[in-house]
Amino acid sequence: MYIDDSVLQNNEKIIFALRSLFAKRGFSRFAMSKFEEYDTYVGNKDFLVSDNVITFTDTNGKLMALKPDVTLSVVKSSPDTPAAVKKLFYSENVYRVSKGTDSFKEIMQTGVECIGNVSCEEICSVIELAAESLALISDSAVLNISSLDIIGSLLSSADDSIRHEIYDAAGDKNVNLIRKFAEGNKIDSDAANALISVLGINDSVASAYERLQQAATGCVDEKSMIYFREILARLSKSEFADRISVNFSVLGDINYYNGVVFKGYIKGIPDAVLSGGQYDMLMKKLGRKSKAIGFAVYTDMLDSAASETELEDSDEYINVALPKGRLGEKVYELLEKAGYECPELLDPKRKLIFENSEKKIRYFWVKPADAAIYVERGAADVGIAGKDILLEQSPDVYELLDLGIGVCKMAIAGPAGFEKKEGTLKVATKFPEIAKSYYASKGSDIDIIKLNGSIEIAPILGLSDVICDIVETGKTLAENNLVVLEDVAPISARFIANKSSYNFKAKQISRMAEALVPFLGGSK
Repeated sequence: MYIDDSVLQNNEKIIFALRSLFAKRGFSRFAMSKFEEYDTYVGNKDFLVSDNVITFTDTNGKLMALKPDVTLSVVKSSPDTPAAVKKLFYSENVYRVSKGTDSFKEIMQTGVECIGNVSCEEICSVIELAAESLALISDSAVLNISSLDIIGSLLSSADDSIRHEIYDAAGDKNVNLIRKFAEGNKIDSDAANALISVLGINDSVASAYERLQQAATGCVDEKSMIYFREILARLSKSEFADRISVNFSVLGDINYYNGVVFKGYIKGIPDAVLSGGQYDMLMKKLGRKSKAIGFAVYTDMLDSAASETELEDSDEYINVALPKGRLGEKVYELLEKAGYECPELLDPKRKLIFENSEKKIRYFWVKPADAAIYVERGAADVGIAGKDILLEQSPDVYELLDLGIGVCKMAIAGPAGFEKKEGTLKVATKFPEIAKSYYASKGSDIDIIKLNGSIEIAPILGLSDVICDIVETGKTLAENNLVVLEDVAPISARFIANKSSYNFKAKQISRMAEALVPFLGGSK
C-alpha cells in the first residue's frame, strides 16, 4: 500500500517511525481500551502527573475514567510473569489537566514497557532504545539518566520530616537549600556535600562514574554503586552513547520508581519529550512479582520544535529574563561585575531586548511575576525570580543560586495577641498556593481570600483573620497595628535555568553561575 507521507504532520510521521523502530527491536503492539475503571487510578494518584481524572458512569453503573496514564493500564491488563520477559509498545492518548489551568488536554504518547524478569541487560536495552528514539526524532537531542538508588542512599541520613524537601531540592539543583539543611543538622554534612557534588555531574556515560566515585564513595552503599557502574559500562559501548549523559537531578516518585530513571530533551523544545525508568516499586504495590522498566515519548510536543536556523542562532547566545524595577537593576549590577555587561541595556529608550554580541548575551525586561514563566517555557535560558514567585507558581526549573538580593520573608500576620478561634481560619493573600501549602503542612483548614493589593486592610475590616504576605521591614504592618505571627519562608532573588536549555548550554550557564558567586556576599 502506498502512503503519501506529505499529508502527515511531523508528529504523525514520528509516531509511525517509532512504531516501526519498536517492532524492529522485538516489542509487540499492545492495544487497550480508551476507558478504565476508576479504581485503577484511585489508589495510585501519586503515580499520576495530576490527580484530576475525567470520570463517568457506564450503563452498568461502574465508575469509569478516561486514561490519565498508560503504564497503570498496561500493568493491570497484563498477567504477572516474573520468570519471563514481555516487551510491549503502544500509541495511546491520555487525558491530563494542563498546568496552571482546570482544563484537560489530550496527549498522545508512544512508548514501550518491558515487564517480567528484567535484568541489567534489559534495562540497558530499554535505555538505549530511548536514546535511539530521540536520535530518530532529532539530531539535537540528549537523554539524561540518573539513579534513584544512589540519591536515596545519600538521603538516608536525612530527617524523615524533611527528606522529601531535600529530594525536591535535588531535582531543582537547589544546592543552597541542601546546605541550609546540613547546617541545621537535618542531614549528615558528609552526605549533603556528596549530594551537592553528585548534582554537579553532567558527564557522558563513559566518564561519569569516575566523578561519581570521587563524590560519593563512603556515602553510598556499595551495591548501588556497583549496579550503576555496570549500567554505565554497558551503555558506554552503545552506538548512542554520545547521546546519553548522567544528570542526577532527574528524579521520580520514590514510592513507585527505583533504580535508573531518565528524561529526554530536544533542542528547541522547553520540556522533556521523553520520560521513563524502572518502576519495580509500583509493581510491588500492585501485588506483582515482576520487575519493569519503560518510557513514553510525548509526540504531541514534537511539532513545537524550532527550525534548524533558529537553533543555530540560539546556540550563540544566553537569553536572560530580567525582572523590571529595582530588583532587576540590582541583578544587572551583579551580572555586569561578573563580566556579562550589556551597555545597551542602560539606554533610556523604551526598548525591551538588548544584546552584547561580543559576550553572546541577550537580556529582556519582563514583569517580576512573569520571569519564571519565560524560563520554564524556554523563551529565556536563564532568569531571575523571587523565591515567592517560585513557591507560588512551582515552575519546573533549576534553582541554581540564591543571589542574596531582595531579602525579605513570607509571613503570617495579624492583630497583636491574635488567637485562633474554632472554625475555619480566613486568610487573605496574594499568594494562595503558598498559603494553602503552609497550612496543609500544619493540618489546618483555611478559607483563602485572594486579593491583589492592600492586603493589610483585610483583617482590619474583618474580611480575614490573618494575612499571608511578604514582609521586609515590618513598617507597613506596624502602621496598621499588625504583627508577624508566624514565619513561612525566607525570600530572595534566585538565579534559575530552563531544564532543557541546561542540557544544551550547560557550559555557558554554569560559567555564568560560577562568575556570579564571588559577588554574592554571604549568599551561597
